[in-house]
Amino acid sequence: MIKLPDKIPSSIVEEIVLLTSVLKWLILSVLTGLIVGISVTGFLFALEQSIQYTSRFGFYFLLLPVGMFLSALIVKYVAPEAVGHGTEKVIEAVHKKAGKISFPVVPVKFVATIVTLATGGSVGKEGPCAQIGGGVASLLADCFRFSDYDRRKLVICGISAGFSTVFGTPIAGAIFGIEVLYVGNIFYDALFPSFVSGMVAFQVAHFLGLTYYHNPISLAPLFSQSFVIDVALSGLFFGGVSLLFVETMEFFNRMNKRIILWRPLKAFLGGSSLVILTLVFGKDFLGLGLPVIKDALDGAEILWYFFFIKMLFTSITLAFGGSGGIVTPLFFVGAASGSLFATITGADRATFAAIGMVSVLAGAANTPISASIMAVELFGAKIGPYAAIICIISYLLTGHRSVYPSQVIVRTKSPSVYVEPGRVIEELEGVEVKPRKGTLFDLMLKCIETAMVFLTKSYEYIKKKKEKRSK
Repeated sequence: MIKLPDKIPSSIVEEIVLLTSVLKWLILSVLTGLIVGISVTGFLFALEQSIQYTSRFGFYFLLLPVGMFLSALIVKYVAPEAVGHGTEKVIEAVHKKAGKISFPVVPVKFVATIVTLATGGSVGKEGPCAQIGGGVASLLADCFRFSDYDRRKLVICGISAGFSTVFGTPIAGAIFGIEVLYVGNIFYDALFPSFVSGMVAFQVAHFLGLTYYHNPISLAPLFSQSFVIDVALSGLFFGGVSLLFVETMEFFNRMNKRIILWRPLKAFLGGSSLVILTLVFGKDFLGLGLPVIKDALDGAEILWYFFFIKMLFTSITLAFGGSGGIVTPLFFVGAASGSLFATITGADRATFAAIGMVSVLAGAANTPISASIMAVELFGAKIGPYAAIICIISYLLTGHRSVYPSQVIVRTKSPSVYVEPGRVIEELEGVEVKPRKGTLFDLMLKCIETAMVFLTKSYEYIKKKKEKRSK
């Protein structure tokens, strides 16, 4: 240990330490952003080319059983850590393995996701990018022989860089990487390097020719009374949609566990069921579903059942062995359900499709801050205040559930709900509700109790009257 002279003031020592830390993480995060930006851009270009090639054939989705079989086979026997939708496994690695990710995960996730999406699997592209980013960062940490703490920070930088590169949202990507780990907390220690790596990765991807979709939404600057009502109702609606998505995924995961078969064979059966669903409902729900998302954002009316069918396609694909992300399907579900909400209420469809995209993400992934920032980066500053309110309502109403069950609960979403701090979502068997005296919830319970007592006594009184008349 280096001992500094006693005459140096502690304030100066503190500044030297902080300056050294800033320089260290500036260099590391720039390096991480460069490597992840190049890796993810290569993956996205390869993915785009493969999708364009297979989509030229009208019945390419008939290859889904084979595609999911191959994806599950590769993952099972080469890199089991690559199973699922990418980001989930990186979160698990950060919490349980100090960010340690075996490098074979990167090429396996690369290949398995391309096979799944090229044959029509309903998944996203951000999960693999986050896992590729995390895997590359973990390899860098091995090269520099980092401590567990520094490894975790660098892997979080990889997540942020991967997410920023996919959607062209460097600020939201940086916040997503540090927000998605916990429910009720943000990992501030990685804030600076996450921002730097996310911005560098975004710039690298842009330099290499990757293009992004940005569509500023025109909103009236006045917060009218009717719009306040629409905002409140839409928050409740999108919270319900988020909860339905999480529960649908959980249902198919439980179904998958009950089927005792070789995993690649289960993937083949899952792909076969998707072929049948495609023949019934059409090809709009295959792959990334970008045409439907774009139509919704352009203000087109989307059929009312589209958001739920997309949930089915995505849940089956991921539960039965497909490889890919979950955020792009969340965008599809959010945009389609937003179009439905606007059609029902008579509001502007494009506006609520945009808000639905980010608010369903906020609720299902427990990331209201990054989702709110994403709304500004994708759709302009005017939509920000409305999107933020709706994202927070959606986040609160989803409860202590998530499409990322490896998230750790630090704080509950209400003081009346108790969950032991530090618990992982997937380990929860339920939550304990403790109504506090004098709260609105306590008043509602008392009103319900009073009503039940009144109804019971009324029923007994009427029953006695009838008995007397019969006698």
